[in-house]
Amino acid sequence: MRRPTLAKILAAILAALLAAPVPLAIAQTASKSKPGASKAPAMKTSKKKPSRYSVPTYADSTENDIAEWDDTIVREVAVQALGRLNGSVVAVDPNSGRILSIVNQKLAFSAGFMPCSTIKPIIGLAALEEGLITRDTMIKVGRRTFMNLTEALAKSNNPYFEILGRQMGFDTVSRYARMLGLGEHAGHKIFEEHPGIFPSAPPENGGVGRMSSYGEGIHITPLQLAALTAALANGGTLYYLQYPRSEEDRRAFAPMVKRKLRIQNMLPEVREGMLAAVLYGTGKQAFDPAGDTALGKTGTCSDQGSRLGWFASYADQMNPKIVVAVLLRGRGRVVNGPTAAEIAGRVYQGLRERNYFAHLRHAESTGHTATAPD
Repeated sequence: MRRPTLAKILAAILAALLAAPVPLAIAQTASKSKPGASKAPAMKTSKKKPSRYSVPTYADSTENDIAEWDDTIVREVAVQALGRLNGSVVAVDPNSGRILSIVNQKLAFSAGFMPCSTIKPIIGLAALEEGLITRDTMIKVGRRTFMNLTEALAKSNNPYFEILGRQMGFDTVSRYARMLGLGEHAGHKIFEEHPGIFPSAPPENGGVGRMSSYGEGIHITPLQLAALTAALANGGTLYYLQYPRSEEDRRAFAPMVKRKLRIQNMLPEVREGMLAAVLYGTGKQAFDPAGDTALGKTGTCSDQGSRLGWFASYADQMNPKIVVAVLLRGRGRVVNGPTAAEIAGRVYQGLRERNYFAHLRHAESTGHTATAPD
């Protein structure tokens, strides 16, 4: 018996294929082709990829807020400063931990987001306390570029803080971050609040270096950022944030200390960098030439389907009056740390124009809740 040739085998396979039923999708495509067409139009097998950033840049950030809990003036100014941008503004008294206003309460009470470069003051503080650097220590961050802590905070230089983070190691960085309240609730009896996330091991993406420059692996809430900024402002007292939501709570309010931090000796160097950030660095949009100069730190990165813009700040340095933490979300280029700084600057300017602090002192002395002056 002769074996079939290769040509006969191929011919048999082709005949079997031609005899097989046409798949429904192909048959439908062929039936829609124009008469006389040489072949059916090509099928579209792929859909348009969704946008990397699915969170809107603009939104009504006051929707569903309960405004009656807030200080009237601070909320009015914060809402105006935020405008149409999708974000949250949290204002806190750094000397008591009392929350003065939360604009966009849904976002403020969320599970948190990567802190971006707002993690850097913590890293600088840790490196100072560990004796790794002084204010004058120059670290090589480029082929011909060296920086000290002030310049690194002002310019938000990533290599500088990545070097410090790797030198200190994950355990040391974690100890200082947790000491300042990361990974735990910032508030007392704020039942909607989330504790954020702090990793138990270095993140896979970039390890402790990237964790020290971008906050990789960490989720921080606007409340946590406001609380730790208040500790930097007041000299090292980490207060429980309190949000009085009734007349009884307002009358019974008393500051609650979570813990005292022994960081007073290290604070001048960190504050110098945060001041430089506002004077000429990434946070210069927060500068108010007619008022008390704010100190702050910007943060810009991407997380959870959106760009993020952070700004942690307080004013003023000699007599801290108020902490303002801003978080922006969206997909536009306007969503960044400098824009968040600009919003905080508008808050400080608006409070100054309304003579808020003098008015507040008068209201407190007379036992009345602060309202907008005539």
